[in-house]
Amino acid sequence: MGTTAAAALCLATVLVHVLLVFLHVAPPNPLSQQYSRQVNAWVFPLFEQNWRLFAPDPESVNRQIVARTMHTAPDGSVRVSDWSDLTAVDNAAVRHNPFPSHTAQNMLRRAWSCYLETHGSDDLPRTQRALMTQRYLANIAADRVAARHGGAFESIQLRVVTVPVTAPAAAGGTRPAAVAPKPVETRYLPWWKVESHGN
Repeated sequence: MGTTAAAALCLATVLVHVLLVFLHVAPPNPLSQQYSRQVNAWVFPLFEQNWRLFAPDPESVNRQIVARTMHTAPDGSVRVSDWSDLTAVDNAAVRHNPFPSHTAQNMLRRAWSCYLETHGSDDLPRTQRALMTQRYLANIAADRVAARHGGAFESIQLRVVTVPVTAPAAAGGTRPAAVAPKPVETRYLPWWKVESHGN
């Protein structure tokens, strides 16, 4: 009896998931517009669907995302950690791995892309989706720092360094002189409270 109920529950969950993802990727229609809030709450950020598999938009920049943490001791003293390179950890997990995980390849990168899409340069979340994206990015960073370095902390800050990819050299080995190189951008995000890690 319990197995049948569990199977029915799993089947119902799968059917609801497929329906909600279908409404997300389908062209706008009265049903998807009426239930857009519920559909978006289910789809973002874990089940987002897009057409980049078929029409990829290659990265034109390299990003280095680093994080540092802050812990306030019971005596009121504040300790700030050194910067931890989250991008380097992801790159090391992918390099020389014939079957790298989706988590190592895309989770941090996609979380940052979503953050850029939902936030302005002032880093203030103005919608529920922006706030959710901010929390998602902060939680990924906090979990990775905690797994790698341990220690107690309650707040986290990210620094994102964006380096433009240089144009490939022409056949004769020369680079086009007409295109001026774009500058390296460094962006410091505000300190975010996260779930307490460590003791």
